[in-house]
Amino acid sequence: MLYRTRCTAAAAALALTACLAGAVAGSASAASPAPQPAPPERGRSLALAAADQAASSGLDGLRHGPDEKLVRTSVTPWADGLFYTAYQRTYRGVPVHGGGDAVVLADSSGTVRNLAAAASPALSLSTRATVPAAAAAATARAQLASVEEATEPELTVLVKDGKGVLAWHVLVAGRTARNTPSGLDTYVDATTGKVVRATEKVRHADGRGYHNGNVTIDTAATSMTDTGRGSFKCGGQNGSAYTGSSPWGNGGANDLVTACVDIMYAAQRESDMLKQWFGYNGINGQGGMVPARAGLSEVNAYYDGTKTTYGRNQNGTMQLTGIDVVAHEYGHEIFDKTPGSSGSSNENGGMNESTGDIFGALTEHFANNPNDTPDYTVGEKLNFLGDNKPIRYMYNPSLANNDPNCYNQLSSGTEVHAAAGPQNHWFYLLAEGSNPGGGKPASPICAGGPSSVTGIGIQKAGKIFMGALLMKTSAWNHPAARKATLASAKNTYGSAECQAVKAAWDAIRVPAQSGETDCGGTNTPDFTLALDPTSGSAQPGASVTATVKTSTVGGDPQTVQLSASGQPGGVTVSFSPSSVTSGNAATMTVSVAAGTPNGTYPITVTGTGSATHSVTYTLAVGTTTPPTGCENTEYTYRGTLASGQSAAQPDGSYYWSATSGTHTGCLRGPAGTDFDLYLQKWNGSGWVNVAVSGTEGENEDISYNGSPGYYRYVIHAYSGSGAYTLGLSAP
Repeated sequence: MLYRTRCTAAAAALALTACLAGAVAGSASAASPAPQPAPPERGRSLALAAADQAASSGLDGLRHGPDEKLVRTSVTPWADGLFYTAYQRTYRGVPVHGGGDAVVLADSSGTVRNLAAAASPALSLSTRATVPAAAAAATARAQLASVEEATEPELTVLVKDGKGVLAWHVLVAGRTARNTPSGLDTYVDATTGKVVRATEKVRHADGRGYHNGNVTIDTAATSMTDTGRGSFKCGGQNGSAYTGSSPWGNGGANDLVTACVDIMYAAQRESDMLKQWFGYNGINGQGGMVPARAGLSEVNAYYDGTKTTYGRNQNGTMQLTGIDVVAHEYGHEIFDKTPGSSGSSNENGGMNESTGDIFGALTEHFANNPNDTPDYTVGEKLNFLGDNKPIRYMYNPSLANNDPNCYNQLSSGTEVHAAAGPQNHWFYLLAEGSNPGGGKPASPICAGGPSSVTGIGIQKAGKIFMGALLMKTSAWNHPAARKATLASAKNTYGSAECQAVKAAWDAIRVPAQSGETDCGGTNTPDFTLALDPTSGSAQPGASVTATVKTSTVGGDPQTVQLSASGQPGGVTVSFSPSSVTSGNAATMTVSVAAGTPNGTYPITVTGTGSATHSVTYTLAVGTTTPPTGCENTEYTYRGTLASGQSAAQPDGSYYWSATSGTHTGCLRGPAGTDFDLYLQKWNGSGWVNVAVSGTEGENEDISYNGSPGYYRYVIHAYSGSGAYTLGLSAP
């Protein structure tokens, strides 16, 4: 192997995109090698470049301090060339939980369509833990009477009560002192050793397949495992998959192999529904799902973050493994594994429960099994509580325990299953309407809502909802869901579906939100803003430049006035021109007067038009100038990277080599740092490393004899920050 193992993560992350224009600082000193026609997945590359640039620039709610970064954690392709890109905030390299996470929706033309960000305070704290990880793990495990499994402690910054707390994060699964199942998401203060937050992740369902008849399921020849869905398996309470051969089960109401037939059938249909209806890759977004266990001796079914578990009904006459219950539990995994994960508030918990109910209804409709006909009730076939009634009614939640139908009926103390009511009600109204006919039940509209709501069908409603979950952050609540579903409807379908989403939210009394998507046939005029590069350095008495890019995202192009604020004394910022028509760019010049103190300074760049948007430029005063030593190469590129960052060259893109020959790369980084250099080639579906120089130092050199094709260099700052110079020559 030519390079250190630890180098590959950076290249793997950059391999997601073929064009990272927003990640690159600097410009070429000569004309670049011709890019030729774009390689495949150019649209994906442009979308990710736009999202990364928005994150790096700190666009609007994505703003972050100089010690913070937004690290891309997932990319989900969507309809019509859209891509959801999720980011986790880090502080001095430590992941931040409970705030600051974000999602950017961008299209294949490189335009940011929407973004969502959970608020996070300015962070200022030490990242040195004084409590050992082992001690924190012991404290977390002690919160339960018995522990089945626990994750390794992860050092995090937890946002709590408006400030950051350095904490060890441990997920512990087991049983409480009352012998109830628990999956405790635990944070232990890394300086005091005390538990600062413990959130219960177990989500209960209150309360030949037996339920579904003779069905086809995917298993291995001799065990109830499904390697096609991430090694999904079903077995007993010991965690092992049941063994045997097809046909599985005997159709008995309390035969546990039969229960696993029902579980695997429902979970596999749900996974198929996500792929076929929504284009989403299975339950966890990566083609897999957690394992399942049957045979719990309780009136319960739950998801705890590591598995789903299913018990029996109140009378002990059957197992709780109907389609809607199984799909409900795996709906919790969908909620957990989409951006923002599961929150700690009752409102967030209620929306998590509702998400399970929604996916239960979607899976029933997709499966269309005659033994469990599609409906909008929960557990109607299972006699959970011995009264032969469903445990929830999505079309009229008040029919069960007088649960709230309307958002304004919720309070902070509403029990989480009851708190599922408003969103369940919204989904039914969106899918079926207030008076659907055809034997489907009517659904009441909350006081002050529209006179009626017309449904758009469950498949469209489901895809809009799934798209909204991909915009979820840790601050998820009903108003955030309204904004996200409106954006999802408008971007996935259009004006009519967006208006239907709005009417359904109005019908349950979730009010309009500032900045929500305009559902009109023509877009409200709007623009977006980005910086390239997002940071730079200059000595006192010198200056540095960056490009301020704008694009039109709604309506006609408009005039955008540019301004800057927050710069320290001795630093002036000018723009040429001072205003642009959206879709055009301006040059920002940051001039540093002699005598300006060395340091790092955030500068806010604001664009003002029909709306106001801002980004952040990080200025380093007194840092080293770009190093020299690559003068004998054909092309030269310069930039600035902070520790942990990566950039692609030339100019965030790639070049085309029409003939075979030698590719030469020369990287010179800041003294005392560890910068690494990768040469990558497009293989028809992605970027792969063809040569790597990863010595433990600032200077790297590559010489590679390659065939014709698309190439690019990736520079990674493994440790240390500062300006670099890349020289390259191509055949």
